[in-house]
Amino acid sequence: MKAPDISKKKQSSLKDLPASFRNAFSGITVLIKSEYNAGIHLVVLILVIIAGIVLKISTAHWIAVILVSGLVIASECFNTALEYLSDALAPETNLMIGKAKDVAAAGVLVSALAAAITGLIVFIPAIVRLF
Repeated sequence: MKAPDISKKKQSSLKDLPASFRNAFSGITVLIKSEYNAGIHLVVLILVIIAGIVLKISTAHWIAVILVSGLVIASECFNTALEYLSDALAPETNLMIGKAKDVAAAGVLVSALAAAITGLIVFIPAIVRLF
């Protein structure tokens, strides 16, 4: 079987942009429907946004919250993509793929911990100001 010639790959254009967005939103839908933890992250994100509005956090704090929140969701996306791809390539148990999945899951954990610490730094002083 001959390998595909990647030099003849179609160049992307502006007219391809709507399809790219549809694919990305489809991926978000798959993530939320198939990954329980992604749903948890989404609920926490909604609560954080509500808390930020109620507590009137600063612009700098909003930037921090947005960055770490995006990092967590992106980490979930990459982890899920790696899981789907590895399961498609090797559905049987494979030690190296298992390690790759564990490392990807660790990336999600690290990003979630960074987000939680950022949340404490941002929200504890804001809550203390209420009292």
